[in-house]
Amino acid sequence: MNTHITQRSVEAAKPPASGYIILFDDKIAGFGLRVTAAGAKSFVLNYRVGGDKRRCTIGTWPKWTADAARDEAAMVLLPAINKKGADPVRDKKARREEPTLADLCDEYLEKHAEVKKRDKSVYEDRRMIEKIIKPKLGKRRVSAIEKDDVETLHSSLKKKKNLPRPVDGKRVCDGRYQANRVLALLSKMFTYAMSRKWRPDNPARGVERFHEDKRETWLTVDQLQALSDALDAYAEQDAADALRLLIVTGARPDEVLTATWPMFDLQRRIWTKPSHHTKERKIEHVPLNGGALLILRRMAQHKAGIHLFPGRESTDPDKPRGARTTLRNAWLQVCKAAGLATEHSVIGKRGKPLPRWKPSVRVYDLRHTFASHLVSRNWSLPLVGKLLGQVRPETTMRYAHVADGAQREVANDFDNVIEMKKLA
Repeated sequence: MNTHITQRSVEAAKPPASGYIILFDDKIAGFGLRVTAAGAKSFVLNYRVGGDKRRCTIGTWPKWTADAARDEAAMVLLPAINKKGADPVRDKKARREEPTLADLCDEYLEKHAEVKKRDKSVYEDRRMIEKIIKPKLGKRRVSAIEKDDVETLHSSLKKKKNLPRPVDGKRVCDGRYQANRVLALLSKMFTYAMSRKWRPDNPARGVERFHEDKRETWLTVDQLQALSDALDAYAEQDAADALRLLIVTGARPDEVLTATWPMFDLQRRIWTKPSHHTKERKIEHVPLNGGALLILRRMAQHKAGIHLFPGRESTDPDKPRGARTTLRNAWLQVCKAAGLATEHSVIGKRGKPLPRWKPSVRVYDLRHTFASHLVSRNWSLPLVGKLLGQVRPETTMRYAHVADGAQREVANDFDNVIEMKKLA
């Protein structure tokens, strides 16, 4: 027997002794109220697709009212089923099986990043995924992420949180750079999702990045000399040699740390960097200057293993000794000794101020220093860029401000155009 389903009839419906019963509506075919023996009530819709019977749950009562469930059945579900051949049960199951953003992160790392990117880039991608992206959006379905979600996450990272705050409160933690890196990674992952047909568009595309001030820090001759003296006095000369090579070659830090002896031809004075070691994924044949040769020839007399800078001995006897992975502590200690570090205080766990040191220059600034001094000595930007392994001219153009000698001559030539009598 059918009944007219209203709020009153739903409230009055009694649970069966066992199992469940369905009270069908007298107006809308297939629309009904399911009542279980435990007293749970939900609105359902019976329908057919290709001759097969289906039953979908619209929603539970009282979260759904009788009128809302009736409208959903009559105005949304049934028209879609009758006109478009939709199957709400199949669609609901498909939505449950849709990959989440966490699934996309894992597949992107395994099938794209680890295959096509450098180890350092994979490390950075994994760090941003585990620390930022998964905690914020990992449980969301890939198809459900909107541009607003990406913009909200991007904006939330502008100011870094949960970092030790200095006692004086003067140091500002600016997260614009990190926010832009996360945005770029999201864009790459959604492009990968499009190739997998997980969604038709990229919600990260069109999100405006924060402005970034490009670092143009480079060490003066006096600062380089102070750094050299500090390196000579540093106890761990293996790390000191790695930093010396960075100074005299302008190489990227990971290129030096992962370098192996077969890459170097000391007779021909050539460093051959394989494609998987370079940022541009191209083989580079870099000429070695006299300073680099002196360091390498001295190191070659005491080399142990294939790596220029071996890491710690592995506890697993079957696992070969790898390369050194970081120069962080060595750089901090050398910068302190060279007067290139600043002291600040942070609040410790017991509420007391603790002294901390921070280098005022980065290891990567040694690369900028190498390029800037060459450009200031009137070597052309294309030549310096080629030496650095930079294939894009705009990358090397960041050093154009150093090569101001010719510009100054042009400006001074205006003095020959007209003589100004009252300049002083």
